[in-house]
Amino acid sequence: MKAYFINKVLPTTVVGSYPVVKGSGLKSLFDPLKSAVETAVADQLAAGIDIISDGQVRGDMIQAFAGKLPGIKGQDVVGKIQPASGPITVADTKYARSKSPYVKGIITGPSTLAHGLHLSTPMYRNREELALDIAAALAVEARHLEAAGVTLIQIDEPIFSTGVADLAVGKQAVELIAGAITIPSCMHVCGNLGSVLDDILKINVNVLDFEFSKNPANLEVFGSRDLAGRMIGYGCVDSSSETVETIPELKKRIEKGVEVFGARSMLVDPDCGMRMRSREAAFWKLRNMAEAAKAVRLAL
Repeated sequence: MKAYFINKVLPTTVVGSYPVVKGSGLKSLFDPLKSAVETAVADQLAAGIDIISDGQVRGDMIQAFAGKLPGIKGQDVVGKIQPASGPITVADTKYARSKSPYVKGIITGPSTLAHGLHLSTPMYRNREELALDIAAALAVEARHLEAAGVTLIQIDEPIFSTGVADLAVGKQAVELIAGAITIPSCMHVCGNLGSVLDDILKINVNVLDFEFSKNPANLEVFGSRDLAGRMIGYGCVDSSSETVETIPELKKRIEKGVEVFGARSMLVDPDCGMRMRSREAAFWKLRNMAEAAKAVRLAL
């Protein structure tokens, strides 16, 4: 069993985001999204998730970070990227840590951020140069999250499956963040891995998180490839649909993953974040996933 996770085979986690459930009353006047964080955390725990997130309720994955980094104004890169003046996600992460000993810190990947912004300065000749400076800035956030006591830090790079990003530079940028921390690192890439898997497997992180529900072909792509001691974040819940999969359906998907990767190498999670789902669908998808993982665990 990997020593850096909880002592459980097939632990469950989330990719990150949860539906935004806004509160009311006096408290919401001071922080309109505090209630959304509290709801996201409470729902994940009630669903039986082992390693939770803060719910990522404060904005989309680009603006949540870009809006805090000097050198970026709105969607435009206007100067040299610098680290934020203080922690970006730590306050919500600390709240999650106050409710659970196992919390995943989440950072939007440098390449995904670089491709989500407009270059409006001669400071950067291309997005590859931009991605490396973003990585240096986000490495500071990673260290803040480590100090807050998270179990692992996930770097989200959905852009990697599209063929748009330079994966050699992307590797360098991700490893700059992962190398800044002593706790385990995870990289999430959604989409079809067919043409990029070999390059992605070269990236030095402890956990590789992929979608296998919406993209079942990803399981076949792996074949007999060696994970070199790393773990797989095994996306088995379709985050793009409101339809709640049954426990037997999810159990079958998890069992397929066990056949390929082995139960001791898997973290069980949804394909992607749940931000666009209704609260009811998101909760029951997570609840059924946790129950299915439990059933497979007991059968081992």
